[in-house]
Amino acid sequence: METDGIPGIDPASAPSGEGCAECLAGAAPGWWFHLRRCATCGHIGCCDSSPSQHATRHARESGHPVLTSFEPGEDWFWNAETNEFMEGPAMSAPTERPAAQPVPGPAGKVPPDWQQRLH
Repeated sequence: METDGIPGIDPASAPSGEGCAECLAGAAPGWWFHLRRCATCGHIGCCDSSPSQHATRHARESGHPVLTSFEPGEDWFWNAETNEFMEGPAMSAPTERPAAQPVPGPAGKVPPDWQQRLH
């Protein structure tokens, strides 16, 4: 998809949820450090520091290479094919995880030794 002349970004795509879709669906280990949003379809996945790295896996498997942060105060874009930051348009709301969603998250699923499990 191409919007505003930027391949792979659809600003109108809605986020798939409030947390990593795969982790919330029960994919082990079921928790994340930070969240990323697919700029093409809105899929929410966990970052590459998270144990499962679902956002980058989605980018590679779906052919949607551009990710954006789903964290408060962050508005950057990352191309998972070229491994480069890039500029992008404002995305549709919500543009960040809910304030009640802790980092790491989700609440009640994060192991006590989570810092040792980061990539």
